[in-house]
Amino acid sequence: MDVLPADVLPALPEPVPLLVACALTIEELALRSGGRGRAPGQVVTVLRSGMGPRAAERAVLRGLGTSANREAAVIASGFCAGLAPGMHPGDLVVASETRDPRGTTACVGTEVLAKALTAALPGRTVHTGPLTGSDHVVRGHERAELRATGAIAVDMESAATLWSAVGAGERPVAAVRVVVDAPEHELVRIGTVRGGISAFRVLRAVLPAFFEWHRSLPLPRR
Repeated sequence: MDVLPADVLPALPEPVPLLVACALTIEELALRSGGRGRAPGQVVTVLRSGMGPRAAERAVLRGLGTSANREAAVIASGFCAGLAPGMHPGDLVVASETRDPRGTTACVGTEVLAKALTAALPGRTVHTGPLTGSDHVVRGHERAELRATGAIAVDMESAATLWSAVGAGERPVAAVRVVVDAPEHELVRIGTVRGGISAFRVLRAVLPAFFEWHRSLPLPRR
């Protein structure tokens, strides 16, 4: 069998990249500071969209419009409001699907993500279930109304992010959020109380689980 010299071996195709979308500067800071665990050749972009579904949609379409990220897998991440009784700040939510008025987007690899997050953050509770979207901060009676639909958490960007990502081309998508407030632990402002600080620390530690999810997918190579 002929063996080519190393300098003339054909280059291996590169894996498609991973795009992690968040809304807030504090979320971006947490995600960017937790980058350990990346495999050689694994390309990851952290994209800050700004708050709200419209901002998320515009930013994600712009990010996926580049040649580098056109085929990227997408994870929506950041903070969320928990809807289920017994949730606490610092709990993790892995979406089985995201919902908004336009419809539902199924998430890929939910079990893989939940298992990886449990291993990366021992002692933290990981919840799985539907993640619903809103165009405003949800408080009081609205929590109960959304909970009645079967959703376990709510945020303003995940549903728009994943809907837009899938609309821009077939790709794996997921959403992982850290509970920053919950029915018994409503937060007035992120970073001013213990719950906000706890959620920030948890968000700093999630990226290795995202890398594991990305590596587990049967992604095309380019």
